Amino acid sequence: MSPRGEALRIGVLASGRGSNLQAIIDAIARGTLPAQFAVVISDREDARALERARTHGAPAVFVNPKDYRDHNAYDAALLRVIEQHRVELVCLAGFMRILGAGFVRALAGRVMNIHPSLLPAFPGLAAQRQALDHGVRISGATVHFVDEGVDTGPIVVQDAVPVLPDDTEETLSARILEVEHRLYPAAIRLFAEGRLQISGRRVEIRTQRVDSSTVGREGGPTAN
Repeated sequence: MSPRGEALRIGVLASGRGSNLQAIIDAIARGTLPAQFAVVISDREDARALERARTHGAPAVFVNPKDYRDHNAYDAALLRVIEQHRVELVCLAGFMRILGAGFVRALAGRVMNIHPSLLPAFPGLAAQRQALDHGVRISGATVHFVDEGVDTGPIVVQDAVPVLPDDTEETLSARILEVEHRLYPAAIRLFAEGRLQISGRRVEIRTQRVDSSTVGREGGPTAN
């Protein structure tokens, strides 16, 4: 919940079909996630995620990268939209752009991402293919806070998925995606309940809400 006792205002950044966005929509509709969509933003005008947002009645905004001179200018435009819609937590859901240091610093402890591997194994693109190429027997999904690296931020929650002998990239991806759809709303709920606190590289999950007065400070909570 927000400091005002209202549902957490989340903003989602997505580039594609938005299946994790839909999982969040469904969790809110079931009443298991105390959140509301402040805005859904995409870098692709034809992204299915924007259609899902409109169907749900959420503001859907296309921010065209071609309208900005460079990466930093584009990040600044994203920040303006996020600020205009009073977003309290940004959730990356298949957003296919690397966010710059300025963006991450401006929203420190307020940006989450979900990745289809057990980080720190197999960061970056094609994590499922990486897992198969390495011959691992266990893969999975990770929700983490975003820092200035690529899939290197403090880990919130993880869950394992076995890699079967006859798995292809498609079959493994499908089973991991089922876990993602459960894991991401659960992580957002912990944030909404004020139960997450970053301590160095670790994210502590508290049984009770942490003190919101230390938000943004070293060792302080990530939720407000």
